[in-house]
Amino acid sequence: MKHGVTQTLYNYWDNLRGARPAPNRSEVDPGEIRGLLGDTFILETNGSRDVRYRLAGTRLCSAHCRELKGRNFLRGWSVKDREALESLIAAITEDAAAAVIGINGHTERGQILQMEMLLVPLNVPGEGRIRVLGSCTPMEKPYWIGLHPILSQSISSLRLVWPDERPYFVDSPASTLNPILPRFTAEGIAMPTPPLPSGAERKVGHLTVYSGGKS
Repeated sequence: MKHGVTQTLYNYWDNLRGARPAPNRSEVDPGEIRGLLGDTFILETNGSRDVRYRLAGTRLCSAHCRELKGRNFLRGWSVKDREALESLIAAITEDAAAAVIGINGHTERGQILQMEMLLVPLNVPGEGRIRVLGSCTPMEKPYWIGLHPILSQSISSLRLVWPDERPYFVDSPASTLNPILPRFTAEGIAMPTPPLPSGAERKVGHLTVYSGGKS
């Protein structure tokens, strides 16, 4: 976490959650992070491939020269980067991870804006889904930001952060459900866990996690 906005938002979220995997959405007080709001956003997940901006700050929208609310978060990435983001979103919403991502935003003129993104989970009791609180902040502020829109983005670095040092599923029995949100079918029956390779602990998106590390 290099940027002050990333560090401040992460610390706010971490203090808010306490000993829980994630804080409730209703506990987030915009007044307490007033100075960060222009760079923050909330994502609503409707499946791994449908992740949309529910709210987006003014500075973030200005960098894209458009309103982001309602737009698909996964739009504008390469296939490889989109798959990586889908796996990150799964780790965040299913296993209470946080993610820090280095991003390059590209304009039609070939200009590149380096940014740092933070993604952390928010629990929404009663809605049956997890939302994602995030920030996306330019590392520098070139003269053209807000004049030439970011049309595509690419990942330059990414890191999963386990706030309590280990994923919640590592020390849990195989039958334990998501610590944030149990997954159910439309009929209300818990979904069966697919078989894993020998020695594996858990699947995170298309990634397989083995004891002693994440791969």
